[in-house]
Amino acid sequence: MTLVIGTDEAGYGPNLGPLVVAATAWRVAAPPEAVEETILEATQSALGGVTGGPLWGDSKKIYRAGAGLDALERGVLVALSLAGGGEPAAWQELAREIFVGPSNDPPPEASMLARIVLPRHRQEPSFGQLATTLRESLLGRGVAVEAIRCRVVQPAEFNRLLDRGLNKSDILSQVTLDLAATLATAAAGDAEPVVIWCDRHGGRRRYAPQIAGAFDASLVQPLEETPRRSVYRFGGNRRIEFSVGGESRLPVAVASMTAKYLRELAMLAFNGFWQERQPGLAATAGYPVDAARWRREATAAIEVAGLPWDTLWRRA
Repeated sequence: MTLVIGTDEAGYGPNLGPLVVAATAWRVAAPPEAVEETILEATQSALGGVTGGPLWGDSKKIYRAGAGLDALERGVLVALSLAGGGEPAAWQELAREIFVGPSNDPPPEASMLARIVLPRHRQEPSFGQLATTLRESLLGRGVAVEAIRCRVVQPAEFNRLLDRGLNKSDILSQVTLDLAATLATAAAGDAEPVVIWCDRHGGRRRYAPQIAGAFDASLVQPLEETPRRSVYRFGGNRRIEFSVGGESRLPVAVASMTAKYLRELAMLAFNGFWQERQPGLAATAGYPVDAARWRREATAAIEVAGLPWDTLWRRA
């Protein structure tokens, strides 16, 4: 058996809203060199009978801005059910189930987040029913979804990390690797091989120091460090890979979808919170050009609320 972990993020580029990093853990009845093929064959077979469009894939293809969250939500909540979770009835229930890490930085819109009811879109068969059917098919081919976990970095924490000397890429790598280490520690025994797949972190090519810190590894052996892929072995039976286009691998794709889903819900609450305080304020996705527009238009409401900009605006 091999434990496979896929990671990805949403919200790396924006100035507003959180950075969200997600990871999925899959147990595969295959040696490390065969897990990618085993997962692909098992999921292609299991998903062959699923109607209503693709269930899982790169979040940029599953979700289009303005098209609604139903396709994204469907894939995420089915995956969550496969990992043993129930169907969350609200944001807070979802957070209790999958969030890890510090929770001492509630954003100003926390009260609006608490009002989010899930799912946003119901379907037939239900997410749980579809997961039950998929679970049996996947298990029959030696694949199981073990866990889904997420780390949400709000602007206040992000800015504190910048003040400690980290840059934007450092923050993404540290959060991602800490999350992967948490899953590997919880799900894998000392003798079980672990394969970790990550989407590339910006333009970073070398990750050995970050891997050593997150996994407390005394020796991290670089196997490849090229413009498209960085691969390392550590801990004897653990291998980690950062690659351009990592979402082509399903564990990464489901992590990508999860991070995007949570980020979109967070921005729904963000915009709702400020539109209650300033009617007519246009919603924003938080990316730099429109974030600057939003900052200009929302300045009066923010001053009335008495909030420092570092609780809202990620500086890099």
